[in-house]
Amino acid sequence: MRPESDQANNSQFSHSLIKTERIRKALSHEEPDRVPVGEFFWSGFLRRCRKKWGDDFDPYRHFDLDYVVINPNMDPRIQPFEVLEQTDEDIVVRTGFGATIRRRKDFPMPRYEDFSIHRPEEMASFEFESPSDSRRFHSAGDDQINGVGDDLARNIPSWDDRVNAYANDFCLFGSVCEPFEYLWRIIGSENALIWMATEANSLTAFVDRIGDFLFDLAQAQIEAGKGRLAGMYIWGDVAYVKGMLFGRKRWNEVFKPHVKRLIDLCHANNLMTIYHGCGNASDIFEDLVEINLDGYNPLEAKSGLDVVELKKTYGGRLAFCGNIDVRVLESGSREAIEKEVCYKLQAAKGGGWIFQSDHSVTSQVAPEVYEYAIEVLRKKGNYPLDL
Repeated sequence: MRPESDQANNSQFSHSLIKTERIRKALSHEEPDRVPVGEFFWSGFLRRCRKKWGDDFDPYRHFDLDYVVINPNMDPRIQPFEVLEQTDEDIVVRTGFGATIRRRKDFPMPRYEDFSIHRPEEMASFEFESPSDSRRFHSAGDDQINGVGDDLARNIPSWDDRVNAYANDFCLFGSVCEPFEYLWRIIGSENALIWMATEANSLTAFVDRIGDFLFDLAQAQIEAGKGRLAGMYIWGDVAYVKGMLFGRKRWNEVFKPHVKRLIDLCHANNLMTIYHGCGNASDIFEDLVEINLDGYNPLEAKSGLDVVELKKTYGGRLAFCGNIDVRVLESGSREAIEKEVCYKLQAAKGGGWIFQSDHSVTSQVAPEVYEYAIEVLRKKGNYPLDL
C-alpha cells in the first residue's frame, strides 16, 4: 500500500498524462475521449473573474483546461525594464529588445514608440546574449513577451517555477518565436516590410542570425524542461485580417526554413508543435503541411476563417486550434454561443480540432459567459460526437 501522499502525487501525474494524450490524439487526427480545450486570457477578463470567484482564481484550473503555454525570457538582452516615464495614466518602458513601449491604462494594447535599430546597417552589429543563459529559465524578472501586453507585468516568476506549478495537472507547451515575430520587435513592422524589398540581402542575413538564436533557445528550453514539456508553441504573426503581410514566395525563401528547423527539433524530442499566427495566413497552410506542423492557431473568425470549411481541405493533414468567435462570446447571448460551439464542433469529427477562442478571451467577455461556453462544450464535446 503506497503512502497517501504518494497516491495523490501519482493521481495528479496521471491527470497530466490524460490531458497530454487528449491533445496528442487531437493533433494526430484521432478522436480522444472528449474535445480538448485551451485558451489565452486578457488581464481584464482575469480581474473580472477574481472579483467574482476570489483572488486565488486560476483560469486553467477553474475551467479544467487541457494545456498551458509557458514562455521563457526570449529578450535579446536579459535586463529589467527601464522606466522612462510614468504618470497616473501612462508608463513608458524600454525592454531587453531595446524597444520603447507605452502602456496606457485606458488602451487595450501597448503602443510601440521606438525600436533599437533604425538603419539597415545596424542589423549586422546587433548583439544577442546567450540563448542558453540559465536566467532565461531559472530567474524571475522582466521580459517583453511575458510582461508587455494588455497589462504591464513586472518581476515575473521564473519559467521553471511556472512550469512546476502546472506540470502535474496539465499538458505543457513551451514556446519560441519564429524569426519574423522576433524581427519586427527589434526593427519595427514598417522597416521589416520595407527592408525586405529594399535591403533584401542584409535583412535575410539578420533573419538567419535570429533563426540560429531562436533554434538554440528552443533547444536550451527543451533541455531545461527535463521531460516536463509535451509540446512547443511557435509564435509567428505574418498576416493581417485580409491576408499575408508579405508574399508567400518571400515567406518560403526567408522564413520557412527556420520554421522547419524548429518543427524538426521539436519532433526529434517528441514534442507536438502548434503555430500561432494572427490574421489570415491561409496562403501558407500548404507550406506548413509540407514541413509537418501539427496544429495551427488561432484562426481568427474576423479574418474570414472558418474551421469547419478548412477541415474539408486540410482534414488529416493539418489540425486546428481555435476559431470560436470572441465577438459571439462578447455578445453574451447564450443562444448564439451554443450555436457557435455546436457549429464549430463539426470540425472535431475524426479529431483534428482543439476548442479555443479565435485569439484570446477579451476583457469584454463576462466570466459567466465563458463558463457557459465551456459547459456547452462539456455537454456536446464528448466522443462519439452527437451533433
